[in-house]
Amino acid sequence: MAKIDPWASAAVSDYEHVFKQFGLSEFPENWRSKMGHRFFSRGIIVAHRDFGKVLSRIESKKPFINITGIASSGQFHLGHKADIDLFVLFKSLGAKNYFCVCDIDGYVSRPDKKIRSLAYAQKFAIDNAADALALGVGAKDIKVQSNRERRYYSFAFELSKKITKNMFEAIYGHLDLGKVSANLLQYADILHGQLDEFDGKMPSITGIGLDQDPHARLTRDIAKRLSYPLEVPSFIYFRHQSGLKEGSKMSASQPDTAIFLNDSESELDRKVSNAFTGGRNTLEEQRRLGGNPGVCKVHELLLFHLEDGKEVQRIWDECREGKWLCSECKQYTKDFLKDMLKKHQAKAKKKRKIAEKIVKGN
Repeated sequence: MAKIDPWASAAVSDYEHVFKQFGLSEFPENWRSKMGHRFFSRGIIVAHRDFGKVLSRIESKKPFINITGIASSGQFHLGHKADIDLFVLFKSLGAKNYFCVCDIDGYVSRPDKKIRSLAYAQKFAIDNAADALALGVGAKDIKVQSNRERRYYSFAFELSKKITKNMFEAIYGHLDLGKVSANLLQYADILHGQLDEFDGKMPSITGIGLDQDPHARLTRDIAKRLSYPLEVPSFIYFRHQSGLKEGSKMSASQPDTAIFLNDSESELDRKVSNAFTGGRNTLEEQRRLGGNPGVCKVHELLLFHLEDGKEVQRIWDECREGKWLCSECKQYTKDFLKDMLKKHQAKAKKKRKIAEKIVKGN
């Protein structure tokens, strides 16, 4: 039986098998056009759990909860940017927003050699908050785990009584105490917005990668076990944004697989130059047979982040026709990403003081 590990760096590629085994629903084609965003039109969103009730709220202009969280265990990369882009989309559609900066999670779920103290995780939290602000998350949307309301923490402990040792081990395959405590906060992050002290009972949506589905399954189960009524949370699932190397997901723990939002131009240059492509063995073969953009990590960067859909399609078609060499596509992508990151880094620098106040709680 397959296991999905939320903390691993390998990408999930066998979508059909995962759908069948874990009960995910494929994202319907007729919903894609309704969302009006590149993640839907380009097939980047691949599955869902109960998204229909959130879509109904969007169409009827009724509020719903929009919640995501990212552990503060390193700098944000382009995979994190995809999470934030989706969060900002739902924010624009009338959501009640909870962007969780998970500094406690970042500390307790990672080894000391990586995150040596909570204070160290909070340094990343400031950088992460500045990036989120620069990408369109509002200051009032950001919730920092170490600076949360008392009710949030009491709720996290309350949830612990709804989970048994056997339940946790059945889903995650282990009982690591640091990860158990981090998970309790993740469940609280997803569910607490529905408490009366916050926004009250209503549908909620969280965008995640398929590797994070264990968290989704257990959170949905806990919601059904509580003594007071909550909507069972909904989830939509990203197709993985691959790492730059074959067979990996973009991971902060493996820096050469990822393009970070604070990467220098020289780092970006090096990483894109060394990325795995769908190119042929020789120039003659490339011109005659065309490339394979479907496996190309460089084209995938454009698929996820270049907003001009016609341009993405043009590059795809011309690559297949042999009109593009891999070196030309890499240079195009470098130029696009250098411009995007330069603008982002300037915005994030301006947002840093606000981020410090949010994280430090003053």
